[in-house]
Amino acid sequence: MPLHPQTVDFLELLASWTVLPQDGPEPGIEEMRRRIGTVFPIDRRELPEVRDLTVRGPGGPVPVRLYRPAPPGEGPLPALVYLHGGGWVLGGVDNVDAACRELAAGAGCAVLNVGYRLAPEHPFPAAVDDAWAVVASVARDPGRYGALPGAVAVGGDSAGGNLAAAVALLARDRGLPLAHQLLVYPVTDTAKDTPSWRAYGSGYGLDADTLARFMDLYRGGADPSDPRLAPLRAPDLAGAAPATVITAEYDILRDEGEEYARRLAAAGVPVELRRYDGVVHSFFLLPEIFDAGAEAMELAVRRLRTAFGDRTREGSAA
Repeated sequence: MPLHPQTVDFLELLASWTVLPQDGPEPGIEEMRRRIGTVFPIDRRELPEVRDLTVRGPGGPVPVRLYRPAPPGEGPLPALVYLHGGGWVLGGVDNVDAACRELAAGAGCAVLNVGYRLAPEHPFPAAVDDAWAVVASVARDPGRYGALPGAVAVGGDSAGGNLAAAVALLARDRGLPLAHQLLVYPVTDTAKDTPSWRAYGSGYGLDADTLARFMDLYRGGADPSDPRLAPLRAPDLAGAAPATVITAEYDILRDEGEEYARRLAAAGVPVELRRYDGVVHSFFLLPEIFDAGAEAMELAVRRLRTAFGDRTREGSAA
């Protein structure tokens, strides 16, 4: 379908103030990191418990922000480990703070928002190792987080969706059953050769050249077919956690996300794939701009509640 009018307005706004200038050389990584945190100020839901803590990781303490839609001491609740996007190079817990609050309130679960190490200072597999360390910690010591034993899910958007998919495969291989994997326009491959990658590589918010640059910074010298880097290249997806895959029509990552959903389904993994037409990358995190963002959040909440069964706390993302 044509670009939604909300998307047109968003792209005009993005062109007037953007992390990536339309003309001239790209700014340095530090400048891009500074800019990305100041683009869209949004309202943040109040929750009974929000606190910052650290988890022991292979490269040192991993910062985590814990959200619980219940007063301290009440619970336990199912837990979602959430991994932010930003091409493995940008972003942090603050960039998905509002979304994590909505997921916690709506799905009635604890959410752990992970500040994994970023490239190029910490190339692959640093980010996936940090993500795994947090998932393993919740499974091993649920009481520390007010989490319900045996009720852990993983999720993320963009590069965070890549990490979530990789962690779901690691969990399968290491004998840790996960309740669900929530993959929001995930990076699933390193090939950069899909029709959507070619069609929407410039002018739609997520620039193909920039993501390719970030992918190279993250990958370093690693094998591009390593499933921890490119989950779509895993030889077998059977036994992975049930999944929700959300994609955007005008997004370079659309096709590889949808192909991953099809591969999961073909392997016998329960999966719901939902494409949102007329919108671009990042819509999920911007419900103030995109009606589809609010709709996708409602879908995510509903799918998590179903995955966790009757063990969640009553709440609403509305």
